[in-house]
Amino acid sequence: MKNLVKSFGLSVQGIFHPWVLWLSLRPFLMSALVWFGILWFFWTPLLDQTKNFITNSALTSWIFVTMNQVGWGDLRSIISPYLSVVIIMPLIILTLLLIVSFTSISGVVGHVGRAKNYQDLNCAHGGSFWGSIANTSWSTFICLLLIIVTLPVWWIPPIFAIIPPLLWGWLTTRLMSYDVLAKHASEIERKEILREHKWPLLTMGIITGLMGAIPSFFWLSSVFVLILFPLVSIFMMWVYSLVFIFASLWFSHYLLLALKNRRLLKGDLM
Repeated sequence: MKNLVKSFGLSVQGIFHPWVLWLSLRPFLMSALVWFGILWFFWTPLLDQTKNFITNSALTSWIFVTMNQVGWGDLRSIISPYLSVVIIMPLIILTLLLIVSFTSISGVVGHVGRAKNYQDLNCAHGGSFWGSIANTSWSTFICLLLIIVTLPVWWIPPIFAIIPPLLWGWLTTRLMSYDVLAKHASEIERKEILREHKWPLLTMGIITGLMGAIPSFFWLSSVFVLILFPLVSIFMMWVYSLVFIFASLWFSHYLLLALKNRRLLKGDLM
């Protein structure tokens, strides 16, 4: 718990460093360029297809019937953009997280590793680029599978606040734990640290997942925001990017502290 709080405080201080802010801006620009193009051409057709599906499908037509019966007929106009956002949002977040994983985490780890506390840590190179690719691919596949399975209930407000943070927290933990330790720890050290610190790391992932859910709440809290989703999403992508970079800092400080303490405890050379 001490290292959890300490690493969090160091991450809060580090997020305002100019180099770290640039590392948050770079994946944002890349993902914004991709999704601006997608939403520019496909946002209106997606709204039309979603509205058609809700109106004509036997699986979802009951939504409009129920809303009319309880006197919520005036809210029918927001159902289509609401569900469209619910469909697109996981893909935007996943895209951004993958871009952060491939383009920025190594820069964050290098930045943290140059701090005075970790300069005496020898690099055991227990991970590799291809190992990171394999870990990212497998973890992303599982996360996508879970998203597909749970997506039908994401539109229910209480569940929407629970499932996504858990999924993003698990995926963030999987991706960052490997990438942070790939350079400094040996393969044995990495596996032992991830096993011994499994629950604190998952807690960190869930907390950052909850932090990432804040922009999603604002996306879905206003009809005006829903209508302007293609434009609002660009700004929110930077918020997500900043959250993921903060998570990179937090995981880097926590895991490098754990590695340093482990070597000191075992009497290994730093």
